[in-house]
Amino acid sequence: MIGKMAIKKIIIEFIEKNIIPAEPAEFKKLSGGTVSELYFLKVNDLEYVLKLNDPAVTEPEALFLDTYEEVGLLPKILYAAPSKTYIVYSFISGSTDYNGSSKKEVLKELAEGLLNKYAAVSSESGWGWVDSPSASWQDFLRNEVSYAQKSIGSLLGPVDHQFVADLVGKIEPSTESYLLHGDCGFHNFIFDEQNLVGVIDPAPVIGAPGYDLVYAFCSTPDDLTKETFDYAIHWLKERPTEIYKLVLIGLYLRIALCCKHHANDLTLYLKVWPEWLEITGYATRP
Repeated sequence: MIGKMAIKKIIIEFIEKNIIPAEPAEFKKLSGGTVSELYFLKVNDLEYVLKLNDPAVTEPEALFLDTYEEVGLLPKILYAAPSKTYIVYSFISGSTDYNGSSKKEVLKELAEGLLNKYAAVSSESGWGWVDSPSASWQDFLRNEVSYAQKSIGSLLGPVDHQFVADLVGKIEPSTESYLLHGDCGFHNFIFDEQNLVGVIDPAPVIGAPGYDLVYAFCSTPDDLTKETFDYAIHWLKERPTEIYKLVLIGLYLRIALCCKHHANDLTLYLKVWPEWLEITGYATRP
């Protein structure tokens, strides 16, 4: 954890470099940063976030925000330290509480407001996590599934584990790569009066836009229906041909995450798992 004197030194640097116009009238530490230190700064009528973390986290985030600086749902990045240990971006006012919002409409707003604006990028440096790329899109998914299997353990049977591992091999290799948010779940959505107004805290991934939509769909245990997903995918410009396979992989990864961080949701995800196997025609497996 960085000390107050170091923070004050950073703020002085911001003023000297005209990143902020004056000393903050309000300055406080924000809760909610799982791996980052977050600080709220208010200068006149302007509100900012100072985020501190390892360069492996802040550099890809700065790249994502800089690439999509024209996207209204994203914070505007003002500064990235040469050391890559901290960044400053605009604060998006609202709440991460989406109670009362329609999941269908939120996913539609996400597709139209962010996912359809994704830019194609070179995959020469690899696929998957920007800070730790894999050789191919399949390799990235295979690594994620392998890691998830260790967390899920006996909650799913050997047949399920082998089925998902085999399913990754059936995903057609992506030919066009995009810079994705990578942690595009409802926990990173900002709402105002039940409307989606912001998407924060990217963990950038090189891949296909459908991945972020599946991630968002699977990130809450409510309304995990084919009807809701079909409605959402309708608004996505780039639609993978094997999107339902990606939903099954997304649910599997989410079950693993629940084992570690969201135990209260686990029962609901385990309930929809066989339902989605039925939906996709995989209820009867070899």
